[in-house]
Amino acid sequence: MGQGAVFLDRDGVLNRERGAHTWRLEDFEVLPGVAEAVNAIHAAGMRAIVITNQSGIALGLYSHADVAKVHAYLHRHLAQQGAELDAVYYCPHHPDHGRCLCRKPAGLLFERAIARFSIDPALAVMVGDKPRDIEAAASVGIHGILVTANAPLLDILKNEVIN
Repeated sequence: MGQGAVFLDRDGVLNRERGAHTWRLEDFEVLPGVAEAVNAIHAAGMRAIVITNQSGIALGLYSHADVAKVHAYLHRHLAQQGAELDAVYYCPHHPDHGRCLCRKPAGLLFERAIARFSIDPALAVMVGDKPRDIEAAASVGIHGILVTANAPLLDILKNEVIN
């Protein structure tokens, strides 16, 4: 039997959605309560895994190194509050620059996480602020929860996932 997981979109779920690509540290604002939410996921015996589209790489707006800096900051920020993500997966592609299998609404990044962590899709959920997040999760048998961008993650988890 596999393990449960909460998959999380990044922009609009973990950090403030600004309506523009976010790759500079000065623009990256972790939303209040995210560390507590990640700890609640782990306390429920589930993995906390980020799945995010980062198409600005394909558009030439920023680099893989820029994304790595933002994710390193996210990990440090959470660690300072005693929280840790199990993994972060991102797609660097843009639909105007060819097709890929990892950009949401496709499910390849979910499949990678499922295989790596022996996750049972029936015991997993995806929290996202765009329909493509929910479509991607559904493509691999994971229930999706569509939320308003920048909504309090811990409240969502308590109401929808963790009892």
